[in-house]
Amino acid sequence: MGSEEMAANLFRATQTDAKLRRDPVEDENQANILHYYVGQKVRKTIDELGGTMPEELPTADGIGKAKKRIKGKAEKKELE
Repeated sequence: MGSEEMAANLFRATQTDAKLRRDPVEDENQANILHYYVGQKVRKTIDELGGTMPEELPTADGIGKAKKRIKGKAEKKELE
């Protein structure tokens, strides 16, 4: 998960939590509906702003690939 997707997900989660605290919810089903509603609003906002939808974002590098990239950069700096 890249930083853009992570930020959108965190925003969705915090807004859902805030709305659950403000609006009385009687059961788990209502909480799930509210969660879905907030998620749809976040997706709509991303779309309206011309952002990239989460499913369209490139996948982040795996840990192994990221370590190799970092190691390669460090070795390149040593050579300079």
